[in-house]
Amino acid sequence: MSSPGRNTAAAPVSADAVAIKNFTFSPATLKVKAGTTVTWTNEDTDAHTVTSAGSDGPLHSPALATHGTYTYTFTKPGSYAYVCTIHPFMTGTVEVTS
Repeated sequence: MSSPGRNTAAAPVSADAVAIKNFTFSPATLKVKAGTTVTWTNEDTDAHTVTSAGSDGPLHSPALATHGTYTYTFTKPGSYAYVCTIHPFMTGTVEVTS
């Protein structure tokens, strides 16, 4: 019998979503395991993109209107920096582990 309020050993919950709101990516750094599909959702009234910071990166969303979404499945471990090309001060990173 388990006691109410008692924490049991469990795997950490891995997030798979990034909110775009108030001209920020939230969370700014997301940690996921390889094979995870991440979804970005634009909650702002302005359009935003999710675009890899490097020219050879995998992220290339179109401009996302309000409530627009973009998904990408990360298959290889690594650190994936990205930016909104419309608002370059908006940056984020997805850290992928095996």
